[in-house]
Amino acid sequence: MEDLKYCYQYPHPAVTADCVIFSYDGNDIKVLLIQRGNDPYKGKWAFPGGFMNIDETAEQCALRELEEETGLKDVVLEQLHTFTNVNRDSRERVISVAFWGITKSSEIKDNDDAIDARWFSLDDIPSLAF
Repeated sequence: MEDLKYCYQYPHPAVTADCVIFSYDGNDIKVLLIQRGNDPYKGKWAFPGGFMNIDETAEQCALRELEEETGLKDVVLEQLHTFTNVNRDSRERVISVAFWGITKSSEIKDNDDAIDARWFSLDDIPSLAF
């Protein structure tokens, strides 16, 4: 019989890390969003983030996803909140650890599974995924 690498007696949820990144351009406070390239919510705007690898912490995941999706590096993050709504993600049971940070307004680039990445004024945030 084949050994199953991840087979547990009790169900395990997936864990994601999401980043709420603010900047100030001298006139306006902005928040960083990515446009999702994959389902669910393909084409919708969301905070940068994604699934945590089995060998990383939530903080490492947040920093990795932020860099992969926007190109931003070296942002100091603080844990904001853990979201545990049972039905927040249609794919499976997902717990999301949210982080926040502030950085200088800088050029960003979409990458990985983000089809766009942009700074949005707090007064102009579009409808968000999840």
